[in-house]
Amino acid sequence: MSPVPPSEAAYDELRLRQWSRGVARSAGIERRDLLRLVAAASVAVPLAGAAPARAAAGVPDPAPGIVKPLPPEVFTVRGTNAETNFAALRGTGLLTPADRFFVRNHTATPRIDAAGWRLRVWGDGLTGPAAEFTYDELRGLPSVSRTSFVECAGNARSYYTTQQNQAVTGTAWTLGAIGTARWRGVRLADVLRRAGIGRHAVDILPRGLDDEVISDGINLGRVRRPLPVAKALDDVLLAYEMNGAPLPPDHGYPVRLVVPSWIGVANIKWVGDIEVSGRPLVSPWNTGLYRLFGPAYPAGGSAPLTRQTLKSAFELAPGATLRARRRHVLTGRSWSGGAPVRTVEVSTDGGARWRRARLRDVPRDGSWVRWSADWLPRDRGPAVLLARATDRTGRTQPEVAVPNTQGYLFDAVVRHEVRVV
Repeated sequence: MSPVPPSEAAYDELRLRQWSRGVARSAGIERRDLLRLVAAASVAVPLAGAAPARAAAGVPDPAPGIVKPLPPEVFTVRGTNAETNFAALRGTGLLTPADRFFVRNHTATPRIDAAGWRLRVWGDGLTGPAAEFTYDELRGLPSVSRTSFVECAGNARSYYTTQQNQAVTGTAWTLGAIGTARWRGVRLADVLRRAGIGRHAVDILPRGLDDEVISDGINLGRVRRPLPVAKALDDVLLAYEMNGAPLPPDHGYPVRLVVPSWIGVANIKWVGDIEVSGRPLVSPWNTGLYRLFGPAYPAGGSAPLTRQTLKSAFELAPGATLRARRRHVLTGRSWSGGAPVRTVEVSTDGGARWRRARLRDVPRDGSWVRWSADWLPRDRGPAVLLARATDRTGRTQPEVAVPNTQGYLFDAVVRHEVRVV
């Protein structure tokens, strides 16, 4: 897991202690149901397989509840989700086009009319009554833009099984549950201050307008996850544009949260209301879900996850065929939730030798960097390509990721197999 600022680390540990002592208030779900989720989360089971086979070549897989087209050369459908095939990002630039941006849905994409949409800000953490904002009122506030990646906490989960032979639960993502966009919107801090946030407020709980989530017979309610006031007042956006256009339905229209460098579930889509609380809050998405369980962690699980970790990926299809004795330009992307990427190294012989890749972007907080490296393969046969990044905290991708039952935050170097002919 990436290093986090002291204030965030302190918040994580505080919430862990409050949850274990029953001090934090369960928002919209009985504590006994949360305890059932925690018990289930602590048990690893074999990872579900990849997407089902396509009915016919060139025909997109159906994805329940996703609005945009999902051409098979761009996406792999995984249940209610769509993973971007990393090879489809080659040549797209720093920003991920909306039609190639991965989709993570807990249920289905709602179709919302912005004219009738309202954002309600309420709770005992306000100094007065609830406040309400229309779409036009929100767009009329001072706007800011920020380039930031959004990445599912389970991105690269499948490698716990395929590389480390470990059983984990969840969607079998490879590396494509990430995208980077230029988001435009209003600072959450500005909205909270207009609503009258009090000095006694401790947690902010945004809630989506998608359908309620049912898991193992438990109604978890709509997707929601508390943010500490310090983060909410720092760099979080209520975004209404993506890459210069209104948000597409699958990516949060009319308004979503963008929480730079934090795990994807914090970036609530289709925001409908925000609770401002004077007491610590917990929900299914920071108790049984999005915490770390396993032998390397406390018996009751880790603190709730916040920042993303460190990864690298080649813009090349797994199993790709390359010609021997020809020069190839290998390209890829690396990113970290802990700090800007400092260097990227590649190996074309399975890790025996490493060399620096050329960075094609200025490394920045919350964004990935593109890189490239030349390769002149001489021998025919199978080959393993590796890429590893180091960020400005000095953290380097390890050879092995520390396992956890739900397969979150895989950060090890990924073995990318190709064939030279």
